[in-house]
Amino acid sequence: MVADGDYVAVFHSIHRVMKAEKLLKGLRFAVLLIPAPRVLSSDCGLALRYAPGDREAVERALVDASLAPVEIFVKQGDTYVAVEPTET
Repeated sequence: MVADGDYVAVFHSIHRVMKAEKLLKGLRFAVLLIPAPRVLSSDCGLALRYAPGDREAVERALVDASLAPVEIFVKQGDTYVAVEPTET
């Protein structure tokens, strides 16, 4: 479900993650709503997965829509590493 190098954005609520998914799919980004990996804390239990090549544009679109995620992780092997949002 999450490939090595994919990014996972975690949000505070189901409402926000679903709104973010709708926005990004409307902009034709290949995002996927996924259960938040157990190793990541998520109040809502859901997260958005997106590809490395879309990272800057996805994060910019979320910030522009006031839907910035609480945390962003990149999958590296069997772990998830927290990363800072890209500069927009």
